[in-house]
Amino acid sequence: MAKPLLKSRTILEPIAEFNPSSASIRSLALFSTSPSETLIYVGTVSGKLLLLSLQHPNSNSSNDENNEKLKFVRHIVISDCAVESIHVFGEIEKILVVSDGFIHFVDLELVKPVKKIGALKGVSVVARRLRSDVNEGFSKLIVGGGGDAIGGSGSSFLQRLGGGGVGGRVNGGGGNDLPIDDNCVFAAAVGKKLILVGLVGRSNESYDSVAGSLVTLREIACVDLVKDLVWVNDSIVAGCSSGYYLCSCVTGQCGLIFSFPDVSSTPLLKVLKKDYKILMLVDNVGIVVDSHGQPVGGSLVFHGSPDGIGEMGSCVVAIYRGKMELYVKKSGNCVQKIVFGGEGGGSHVITDDEDGTGKVVVVTTSTKVICYLKVPSEEQIKDFLRKKDFKEAISLAEELHDDGEITKETLSLVHAQVGFLLMFDLHFEEAVNHFLLSETMQPSEIFPFIMPDPNRWSLLVPKNRYWGLHPPPAPLESVIDNGLMAIQRAIFLKKAGLETAVDDEFLLNPPKRDDLLDTAIKNLIRYLKVSREKDLTSSVREGVDTLLMYLYRALNFVDEMESLASSENWCIVEELEALLNDSGHLRTLAFLCESKGMSSKALAIWRILARNYSSGYWMDPTKTNEEHDLGVNIISGKENAATEATRILEELSDQDLILQHLGWIADINNMLAVRVLTSEKRSHQLPPDEVIAAIDPKKTEILQRYLQWLIEDQDSDEPQFHTSYALLLTKSALETYGTESQSEQSNGSEPGKHSIFQSPVRERLQVFLQSSDLYDTEEVLDLIEESELWLEKAILYRKLGQETLVLQILAVKLEDNDAAEHYCAEIGRPDAYMQLLDIYLNPTDGKKPMFKAAVRLLHNHGESLDPLQVLERLSPNMPLQLASDTILRMLRARLHHHYQGQVVHNLSRAVNLDAKLARLEERSRLVQINDESLCDSCHARLGTKLFAMYPDDTIVCYKCFRRQGESTSVTGRDFNNDPVFKPGWLVTE
Repeated sequence: MAKPLLKSRTILEPIAEFNPSSASIRSLALFSTSPSETLIYVGTVSGKLLLLSLQHPNSNSSNDENNEKLKFVRHIVISDCAVESIHVFGEIEKILVVSDGFIHFVDLELVKPVKKIGALKGVSVVARRLRSDVNEGFSKLIVGGGGDAIGGSGSSFLQRLGGGGVGGRVNGGGGNDLPIDDNCVFAAAVGKKLILVGLVGRSNESYDSVAGSLVTLREIACVDLVKDLVWVNDSIVAGCSSGYYLCSCVTGQCGLIFSFPDVSSTPLLKVLKKDYKILMLVDNVGIVVDSHGQPVGGSLVFHGSPDGIGEMGSCVVAIYRGKMELYVKKSGNCVQKIVFGGEGGGSHVITDDEDGTGKVVVVTTSTKVICYLKVPSEEQIKDFLRKKDFKEAISLAEELHDDGEITKETLSLVHAQVGFLLMFDLHFEEAVNHFLLSETMQPSEIFPFIMPDPNRWSLLVPKNRYWGLHPPPAPLESVIDNGLMAIQRAIFLKKAGLETAVDDEFLLNPPKRDDLLDTAIKNLIRYLKVSREKDLTSSVREGVDTLLMYLYRALNFVDEMESLASSENWCIVEELEALLNDSGHLRTLAFLCESKGMSSKALAIWRILARNYSSGYWMDPTKTNEEHDLGVNIISGKENAATEATRILEELSDQDLILQHLGWIADINNMLAVRVLTSEKRSHQLPPDEVIAAIDPKKTEILQRYLQWLIEDQDSDEPQFHTSYALLLTKSALETYGTESQSEQSNGSEPGKHSIFQSPVRERLQVFLQSSDLYDTEEVLDLIEESELWLEKAILYRKLGQETLVLQILAVKLEDNDAAEHYCAEIGRPDAYMQLLDIYLNPTDGKKPMFKAAVRLLHNHGESLDPLQVLERLSPNMPLQLASDTILRMLRARLHHHYQGQVVHNLSRAVNLDAKLARLEERSRLVQINDESLCDSCHARLGTKLFAMYPDDTIVCYKCFRRQGESTSVTGRDFNNDPVFKPGWLVTE
């Protein structure tokens, strides 16, 4: 968004005047010898050079005292002609004066004789070389055999200019190398020619001596007569009658920048030393270019064609027709006008500081010198603030900061100052916006607006009144009351026709106190929330969070209060406890105590909230608007308090504190109580014996779940815990036995209560009885002996090894044939199936024989039963058609097994007999050895030697046999892996 246009402001103010009698002024120059003194050089038409001394006044000095600060020092006669221009070379303590077409040098104090340079004639304009960066590699020029360091074109054109008009030309190859002083290099315009001149042979250690000579460095031809001239870095801009030209001191080339539309135009050039840009004037338009002649930024449009141009910081000063106007460089706006001379009073001259500091501007009429001093930047800003032009003050401060005239800290101070002024003008939102833009403002500075002094943080508030433009901070109520009174007075004065500084919006529509207070608190909340993210000291953090809680409570922002209290914060509980307790914000207080590690106090508050649920602060906000749901809201509020207490207790290891609050939590919700007891978040678990003793015996669900957690999750192997858990489950199963459906069992929970378990109690009992071996089986069995829990009895009898009872229960009571047969398989004996068959055929308790079950058993497992025993046990009353097929199949299978056994037996005998015969044949073989028999390995004659024969009929001597081994023959055949089979009557190849 574009910045607003600045209103007129006072940048320059007159400080002194001087009337040099009847002398007509032609030229001016300034030189600051110190921050408090400026030397003013005045050139007259009569050829005199006047020296004035300006002492900068103090801010509290009177006008009469200020007039005494400008004093005449002395004068010196330069020539009989007008002093056209004055140039100060402060580094070498010399002043260059152009008069009568010659260059003259004098000292700064005008006490030494004038030195005239006679070799240069017809000089009209002189421009000193200015450098934007002294470290930019602007090499010193060398005179002599080293060549021209700037142009690189040799030194054949170098001309030595001696004092008193004596001069001569220097041979480029014959003289000694002489360095040129960078602090005294200038260009002189002689007709259509530019001559670059430098000072050589001067000592760098002291500028007090007058030794040294001027030499011509280069001559550059221009196309027209030069009327104005500036030199920046390596570029020279010449103003001629036809236009502006750019000349290079390196190449010597000169080119047109642009020509004048009117041949009567007068060129005027000004170097803006702040940025080292060049202002070229064309009629009433100032065009800013860089050192290469390229336009930069926008143009400045003046109200008339200026007689002279000066620079004052970020502003350009133009004079014409006895008026002086200041224009902002960036925007081109005119921000100040000063009338210092009458219309048509002759020519006017303006000059500014040669060093570019932008503190003093001097203008002259034909007979008077007037000095203007820049108003300090802070005073300019204060002037806007006093007028309550806050936007203009901020725009000015930002502009001054961008231009480097004020620091970032000062800009932050201005934002804070504007914020305080807006606070007292009741514009709270805009005030906080400026507070947030200030990087130096401390959050403690707004503490007095929230809590009256004295308080815990009074000493943290900086004793900084800024510029004294606003009263000391006070509580918001007082600020608003005083502001409303000021509005009422302003309305009365407005009716009387008087102007006031009160905002017109407030005059037309006076605000209400409650609305102002609400807006103020909301915006202070916004500021404190942002301040929490800053790097603050611990004491300031405590103040920010505590006072933020104060403001939340003032607007009854319950959610924000609880969010702040439950998160990491620096609130002081002692400062807030009474406040929150009196206002009924106990939930916030509980969260706050918890965050500070005060668990006992937090739990006590949650207990109070659960008991006094009718207050409604903790009711579920999503249900408060529902009709006919008051009971639901009450339950929700109680459970919410219990849930928060549970969350605290889950992390505590304090046994006494946990057991103290377990009871009331269990009364509200059993599941929350179980969460407290079985939490894995605490560092040390609670002693199980003491926990079990503390649980209300009526809360069987809690006790069951806790024991289950000990056994299953904590892998407890204590028999007493297993037995207790089994007995509790058994009692619950007995209590719930007989309901219409096990899936609807709620483990004895009452309406409105939450069930801890998802599975029915009998299912959990049966699983536990089967999986655990550590409980007292007989004790549990005694408890259910007279009940109808047959499956549980079967499990217990199985644990005791009562196989018959187990089979009777499974087969007769439960009629679970699969389970009965599976149990017989577990036993693993054939008589178990026979025992089960007896039970099917002869059931107890007066039941009829279970023929179908018996037939099913014979069908599935009849092969493993003895048919004779089965036939003996079959009842005469059993219908034959039910068992005939099964018995026939069983008999056939029995006969098949008998025949199959006989076949296997006879085959085994045949194989055994064949092996015996083969062995006998091998042992009965004869081998005949004669004198010609050889060993198949070493081929030695056997004769009467011992020998061996392998199964493949190879013969070796005993020596080779021992070396070869008995399992591998000479042919390499391994008989262990590749045995030899010989045909027999049963086994063939």
